[in-house]
Amino acid sequence: MSFQPQFPGIFTPAQGATPVQHDLPLTQPLAATEKQIAYARILAAKSHTALPQGITQDRSKLSAWIEAHKAPAPKGKFDNYPSSKQVAFAERIARLKRRDVPRECFHDKTLMSRWIDGNKPR
Repeated sequence: MSFQPQFPGIFTPAQGATPVQHDLPLTQPLAATEKQIAYARILAAKSHTALPQGITQDRSKLSAWIEAHKAPAPKGKFDNYPSSKQVAFAERIARLKRRDVPRECFHDKTLMSRWIDGNKPR
């Protein structure tokens, strides 16, 4: 049998949760970094548009603006091939398991990823 002390009034539902510190800046957005601002200005100059007013005061808004205005990554004929790190990791797994990586995995990064996931040592 254990004794459970009673503390009347300490944990009443009417009291509710109160913040420990009232001066935490949880509602204020973080200001954009200097690198973000410089990159956004370069993008604005290239696209002949102006940065929206006050966007440099909010890091997430500026990041979204950059994503919307940056050039898409160039597509090449080797974009679907696995990376060299993926290939090296797969070959290391194959050596450990004493088996070969299937040839078709070297031409498709999705297949390589699936092969790695299925053969990873646990």
